[in-house]
Amino acid sequence: MPFHRHTLSNGLQIIGESSPSARSAALGFFVRTGSRDETVEECGVTHFLEHMVFKGTPRRTAFDVNRDFDAIGADYNAFTSEETTVFHAAVLPEYLPQAVDLLADIMRPSLRQEDFEMEKQVIIEEIGMYEDQPMWSAYDRAKRLYFADHNLGNSILGTPQSITDLTRDQMHAYFQRRYVAPNLLVAVAGNIDWPAFVALVEKQCGQWESGPIGRDGLVETNGSCRFELLTKEKVAQEHVILISSGPPADSPLRHAADLLGMAVGDDSGSRLYWALVDPGLADSADCSFHEYEGTGAFYTSFSCQPEQSEEDLELVLDVLRDVQDNGISEEELNQARNKVLSRVVRGSERPKGRMMALGMNWIYQHGYRSVDDDLRAYETVTLETIDEVLERYPLDRATTFALGPLAKLSLPGSNGAK
Repeated sequence: MPFHRHTLSNGLQIIGESSPSARSAALGFFVRTGSRDETVEECGVTHFLEHMVFKGTPRRTAFDVNRDFDAIGADYNAFTSEETTVFHAAVLPEYLPQAVDLLADIMRPSLRQEDFEMEKQVIIEEIGMYEDQPMWSAYDRAKRLYFADHNLGNSILGTPQSITDLTRDQMHAYFQRRYVAPNLLVAVAGNIDWPAFVALVEKQCGQWESGPIGRDGLVETNGSCRFELLTKEKVAQEHVILISSGPPADSPLRHAADLLGMAVGDDSGSRLYWALVDPGLADSADCSFHEYEGTGAFYTSFSCQPEQSEEDLELVLDVLRDVQDNGISEEELNQARNKVLSRVVRGSERPKGRMMALGMNWIYQHGYRSVDDDLRAYETVTLETIDEVLERYPLDRATTFALGPLAKLSLPGSNGAK
C-alpha cells in the first residue's frame, strides 16, 4: 500500500495510504491539542470546542452539517483526549470530495454566541452524566491525583464551574491559538486518488491561518504516589485505580510496555483475570499502558463488592510485586503478543482503522509506520525488553485512588486512607 505525504504552504500536513482494492475511504483531521494544553481558566475548553465545531459554519447550520453527512452515508464522529482532537469520517470512495468539504468546513466553525450558550448546558449535563458513572469518575480523579501539578492531570471535560465561567471569547482565543494550520494533520486511507485528494484539501484549507505551534510540560513524571479514598454512599461497588509510570509515546520501550500491560491485566487470560475475575472476587480487573507525549503510565483498576475491597487490593499489589520482582513468562509474553498482533492486523484491514493508525503514528512517532513496521516492533520484544521496562518504570510504585461506599480502606503496608 503506497504511502504519500504533502505539506501545504501554510504548514498543514497531509498524509495518506492508498489501497485500490478497498471498498471505502476514511479521512481524519487531527488537531494536536487537548486538555493538557489548557490553562486553568480554560479547563474543558478543548472538549467544548469539539462540540461547537458541529454547531455550524458561515456556510452551514448545525442541521446542514448533520444532513450533509447523512446524505453521503458517512460514518462520522469526533473525540477529544489529553493531547489530540480528531474529526473523522468514512465514506464510499465516490463521496470523498463531499467528505473533505464537510470536514474542512466545520474545522472553521462560526462559534456563535447563542450556540455557545446552548451547548454550554449540554456540556454541563454531560459532565453530570459521567460523574454518575463511578469508574469514569474514579479514573478522572485518579489521573488528577497521579499527575498532581503535571498538565496531563487536567480534566478533559472540565467541571460545571469551569464550563459555566468559560466565555465565548476565551474559546475563540483558544481556537485561534491551537487550530492554526501547522498544528493540524489530515490523514486518509483506502480507495483514494492521491493527487485529487491533495487538490481537494488544498482548495479547502490552503488559506487557513498559519502560526506558532508547540506544547509545554513535555517531561516524564513518576506520579505523586499518594493514596486517597472518596466515599460515595450511593455507589454500590468499590472502584480502585492504581497508576504507575511508563515510557513516553516516542520511547523504543513503548511496545514492550503495551505487551506487559496486556500480560498483567487483559480482560481474559491475564494475571489479574485469573487472580480476581475468574474466582469471582472482582467484577472486573485490568491493567493497560497509556502513552503520552513526554511520559506514559500504567493504569491498573478493579471493581468489587465493598467488603471484598481490602483483600482484592492486596491481591492486586501481590500480582504487581510478583511481576516487578520476577517478570513474566515466555508463555505470557507470546500470548500477549499474539493478541496485539491480531488487533493490529484486524484494525488495518479497514480504511478507518488504518487512517487512525497513520494519523496517531505521524503525530507521536513523527513519521510513517507501515503495518509490517508495527508488527515487527512487537515481534522483537523479548523478556529482556520487558525486564528493562520494569527496571525503569516500577509497576508496583503506584498512586492509588478508591471511590465507593467505604469510609476507610487500608493499603497493605500503610495506616490506611480516609
